[in-house]
Amino acid sequence: MAMNAYGNAFNTYKSNSINFASKDQLLIMLVDGAVKFSKMGRQAIIDKDINKAHENIIKTQNIFYELMSTLDVAKGGEWAESLIKVYDFITRRLMDANIKKSEAIMNEIIPLIETVRETWNEAYKKSKSSL
Repeated sequence: MAMNAYGNAFNTYKSNSINFASKDQLLIMLVDGAVKFSKMGRQAIIDKDINKAHENIIKTQNIFYELMSTLDVAKGGEWAESLIKVYDFITRRLMDANIKKSEAIMNEIIPLIETVRETWNEAYKKSKSSL
């Protein structure tokens, strides 16, 4: 019973932390999710779990589509345009990995997804320290 109350409290906390998160924090949560889902997708490929692989790779792709749709290229200029190219490359490689159920493509793309996460984490830290 206590575990259930804890679970409910945790879920409430989790949904509230998402509701009150800044746009930057949401972005970090998204890229964290992309890293997690891409690794789960790779593991599912290794485990020959086709449905789970497909599900997690699609989740990862959707995160990058979301990131692309929220990028303000007019404001961000060249920087935003180069990010769009990186995101586009990632989504296309994820599509290839999903079609071929290729662990090799996932091994190639996961470090890039992790680099995107590190870049956004650094940008977030810099923006917080300059306030």
